Amino acid sequence: MNLEFTNEQLAFRDEAKSWLADNVPADSLPPMDTPEGFERHREWEGVLHDARWSVVAWPEEYGGRSVGLVEWLLFEEEYYQSGAPGRVNTNGISLLGPTLYAFGTESQQERFLPRMASGEEIWAQGWSEPDSGSDLASISTKARRQGKWFILDGQKTWCSRGAWADWIFCIVRTDPDSQRHRGLSYLLVPADVEGLERRPVGRLDGEPAFAELFFDGCRVHESNLLGAEGDGWNVAMATASSERGLNLRAPGRFLAAADRLADLYRELVNVGSADSELLDEVVRAWTGAQAYRWQTYQSAARLSAGGELGAASSMGKVFWSELDVELHATALRLLGEDAELVDAPLGSNWMAGYLFSLAGPIYAGTNEIQRNIIAERVLGLPRK
Repeated sequence: MNLEFTNEQLAFRDEAKSWLADNVPADSLPPMDTPEGFERHREWEGVLHDARWSVVAWPEEYGGRSVGLVEWLLFEEEYYQSGAPGRVNTNGISLLGPTLYAFGTESQQERFLPRMASGEEIWAQGWSEPDSGSDLASISTKARRQGKWFILDGQKTWCSRGAWADWIFCIVRTDPDSQRHRGLSYLLVPADVEGLERRPVGRLDGEPAFAELFFDGCRVHESNLLGAEGDGWNVAMATASSERGLNLRAPGRFLAAADRLADLYRELVNVGSADSELLDEVVRAWTGAQAYRWQTYQSAARLSAGGELGAASSMGKVFWSELDVELHATALRLLGEDAELVDAPLGSNWMAGYLFSLAGPIYAGTNEIQRNIIAERVLGLPRK
């Protein structure tokens, strides 16, 4: 692994930094999980797309810049350091997009990828069910064949962006006699299909970041089947690898948060209210973010050389999710009673970040499940 960036990569980083400095909105956008905020973030996706910063690693014909993984990671670092708005179409761009490249037909790629990149169509993830959380293979939502159509019946829950999204990618059981991971299929479902009811679900902060979905005889055309019928498990595992690995949580987010944490400690030192006993925690968080950065670049180098991420993505998922929680918890401990204030003098948004971080060890497969995967598939330990 070469730890030095090329001149071309550094020039790309500088171009991204300059564009972000000139174009990031001066004022924060409304929360994306509100009707107004959702549309304002959609508009921001369009601004990124028009300047070809929305999906830099994608081919130019789909709105990208055809750059490599290293350039994408550098862009993510600059994006988070700039304080740019959150990406409302992460489910589409970071999760479904790579899956479409791997399993989609040419017509599916031409139909969905450009609209995904521009923010014209925002995607939700429809996987979890009331009785099937991390155990994806136990889902029961059914889709029976009727000519060239699938008829969907069942329920999904905890659907990220589900309250306002335009499309949902779902895992359904197309073989009624199948069990576990067999007989599943991966469908792309329009959110306005007749027979689909969406019920928003609030987060701890009250914003409807999720939704319950109820399918009652929904008709979805076979052209929206991603991969082969009955092969949904393999397609879903490709998406899960993206969700747990590089695509969903690039280091840029944690690097920016760790820098903010270090700045917070310095500011508290300057006003004489820093708890020196927490300095080690600040340093651990900062070094943890740096360690995750270089581990991710190592993974990018391996992937660029034709390697695979595979089950090792579970190790990254456990690391970044627990780093995120501890980093924000350290900030709250530094702030003391001020941590609970929405407009704390030195600590605005740390409480919101902490509440969001608590979901990290749960989504993308709970960390308990990830540790089982690491034990069995990475370390080769026997199943109990």
